[in-house]
Amino acid sequence: MKTLIQLEELALLLLGIFAFHLTELSWWWFAGLFFLPDIGMIGYLAGEKTGAWIYNLFHHRGISLLIFGLGVLLESQTAEIAGIILFSHIAFDRMLGYGLKYKKGFKFTHLGEIGKK
Repeated sequence: MKTLIQLEELALLLLGIFAFHLTELSWWWFAGLFFLPDIGMIGYLAGEKTGAWIYNLFHHRGISLLIFGLGVLLESQTAEIAGIILFSHIAFDRMLGYGLKYKKGFKFTHLGEIGKK
């Protein structure tokens, strides 16, 4: 099952890369912004519960689609790019096993415990 999930997330990452390609922006933008959603980890400075909530806010696929959709609706390339980067980053993270966090700690995710063999 783990391999199937990783392949699905790889397909979503490739979809995000293709969507970025359609913007005709320099790939430096993609590379430079790709890990920006991880700024949500700063929330862990306020504790496990707050950290998980903020991290999950920055790593929720529905929010990435909402931002992208608003960008299309409002004709805002900035919002479209933000949605694409967020969507792609989430797929990359989940492909590596980093899922949405439970409040009991960073390593406890909806995909299982990080680091557990």
